[in-house]
Amino acid sequence: MKKRLMTPGPVPVPPDALMAMARPMIHHRTEEFERVMTEVTHGLKYVFRTRNDVIILSSSSTGAMESSVVNLLSPGDHALVIGGGKFGERWAEICGAYNIEFHFIDVEWGKPVDIERVREKLESDPFIKCVYSTLCETSTGVVHDIKSLGAIVRTFEDTLLVVDAVSGLGAVNIQTDNWHVDVVVSGSQKGLMSPPGLAFISLSEAAWAAVEESKLPKYYFDLKAARKSLSKNQTPFTCSVSLILALRESLAQIKREGIRNVLSRHARLAQATRAGVNALGLELFAKASPSNAVTAVTVPEGVDGKALIKLIDEKYGVTFAGGQDELSGKIFRIAHLGNCDDLDIVASISALEMALSDMGYVMSLGAGVRAAEQVLCGSV
Repeated sequence: MKKRLMTPGPVPVPPDALMAMARPMIHHRTEEFERVMTEVTHGLKYVFRTRNDVIILSSSSTGAMESSVVNLLSPGDHALVIGGGKFGERWAEICGAYNIEFHFIDVEWGKPVDIERVREKLESDPFIKCVYSTLCETSTGVVHDIKSLGAIVRTFEDTLLVVDAVSGLGAVNIQTDNWHVDVVVSGSQKGLMSPPGLAFISLSEAAWAAVEESKLPKYYFDLKAARKSLSKNQTPFTCSVSLILALRESLAQIKREGIRNVLSRHARLAQATRAGVNALGLELFAKASPSNAVTAVTVPEGVDGKALIKLIDEKYGVTFAGGQDELSGKIFRIAHLGNCDDLDIVASISALEMALSDMGYVMSLGAGVRAAEQVLCGSV
C-alpha cells in the first residue's frame, strides 16, 4: 500500500533531499561544508523574507523557542504570551521554566487573538520586553494576524515581537522585515520539506541588542556563539550535516518554484481541503482565520475520532494527525504542507469519505472529492 503523510510535520520530503542524505558523509569543518552553509543561509533568508542572519540549530523547533527566551530576557524582565492552543501555551511553559514573569492572554482554542487585547496588556505593563505569539497555531489550524501585531508592538519602545512560525513558514504569509517581526523561529520538518532535527531563528538588530544584555543561563543555545560561527559559515558545535545537505535541496526547490507561488499553492490546496470536508457536512474547528498549512476538522457526532484516523491510516494508507491535549479525539487535522500536490488532497478527501462510510456516517460518497476537485480545477 502506498502511504501518504498528511500530518503537520513531519511532511513528505522531496526525492532530491532524500538522496542528498544518502550520499557519502562530509566533514563539517571543511570548505566544502562552508559552501553548503553559504547556500543554505541565503536560502533561509529568502524564505524568512529577511535581510538578517538566520541561525541554524541542531535541535527540534522547541530548541529555537527556548533559545528565544534565554537569549532575549534576563531575571526581572516581563513577557506577554498569546495563547490559543498547545504551542501558544508552550511559550508560557518555557518562560515559566526560567522563572520569567509573564502575562498570558487566554485565547479560546479555535479563534485568533483579539489584537486590541495585546495593546491593552502592553499599555498596562511598561516592563514587558517580549511578546510571544504563534503564526499558525498547529493544534487548532488558526492563524494569528502577525502583521497587525507587528504594527502594535513596534510602537512600544524596547519591546520585541517573537513569533513561532514552525508550521507556518513557507505555507502561511509572513514578511519578517516588512511586518517588524523581531524574532522568527521555525523548524525543518514542515514547510521547509526536510526531516525533523533542525531549528532556525532569525533576529533583528533590536533583538541582537537584547541578546547582548541577556543574563539568563545558556550554553548550547548561546546565540552569540552561533552568530560568531555563522560569520565563518560554520556552527559552534557538531551539526546535523546530513539534514543540512537535505535542506539545501529543499530550499533550492522552493526557490525554483518561487516563494509567492509556494504560498499560493498552499492556499489553493487548503481551499480545496476545506471545500471537501464542508461538502461532507463536517465543520472546521477554526472559527476564523483558518490556516493554509493545516485544516482542523471537528469529529462528527457519533464517530470515534481516534478510531477514524486509525482506520484512515491502516486501511487507506493516509496519515492524518489527531487532536492534542483537550482536543484529543475531538478533532482531526489534515495538513496540506510542504511537498504536497493536488492528488494528495484528492486522495486524502477520498480516504476520509471511505473511512466515514465504513463507520456508518451518512453522506453522499464522492461529494467531498467533487468539491475539492472543483477548487483544484478552478471551477469555484
